This record gives sequence, structure tokens and C-alpha cells, in this order.
Amino acid sequence: MARRRKRKSRRRLEGRRILEHVPQYSIECGEDKPVTAARKHIHAEGIVPPALLLVKRNEHTTDRYFWAEKGLFGAQYVEENHFLFPSLKLAEEEDDEAEENEVLTSSAV
Repeated sequence: MARRRKRKSRRRLEGRRILEHVPQYSIECGEDKPVTAARKHIHAEGIVPPALLLVKRNEHTTDRYFWAEKGLFGAQYVEENHFLFPSLKLAEEEDDEAEENEVLTSSAV
């Protein structure tokens, strides 16, 4: 019996595309739980939102968290509800402007 392919959510794919343009930090959790390690790293490094933290639990598992003005969120939640985060809207607009400038400069040459 053929297995049906899981449908990809357009909203989540759009959120993933937006998160690609946010600064990323990779850390290992060590003895702490992944969320605790992420929070400690944010405070130790003085990371300013928006940021994506990749916390390595073990060699097979990596947890993803999004640091926003409102706090720390799971990255999957943010991908699905990216429209609730004003900092992502600003990051997306800046990215669009940068792409437009690239097109203008390349066509002017």
C-alpha cells in the first residue's frame, strides 16, 4: 500500500523562509536542559532579538528556539505563527529592500 506524502503547510514554509534571514547561534546544552542552556547563553552573550538558537542535546538531536522581544519560543511555533512577531516583519522588510537594491545595482551596470 502506497503511503501518502505529508502535506507541507504554506504558512510554515513561509515562516521557515523568514527565519533563514535571522542571526543563528549554535550551542551545546551540556548538563543543563536545552531551554536553560539557551537562556543562559542569551544572557551571557547579550544576544539581541530576533535570533535563532540551535541547541545540541546529543549527537542526533538539536532543539531550535527563537529569541524574540516577548521571550523564548520554540522555532516550530514561530514558523507557523510568524505574523505574530513584529521583529520578523522588520527583518523581512529589510531583506526585501536589500534584494531590491541588489537588482537595481546589477541592472545599472
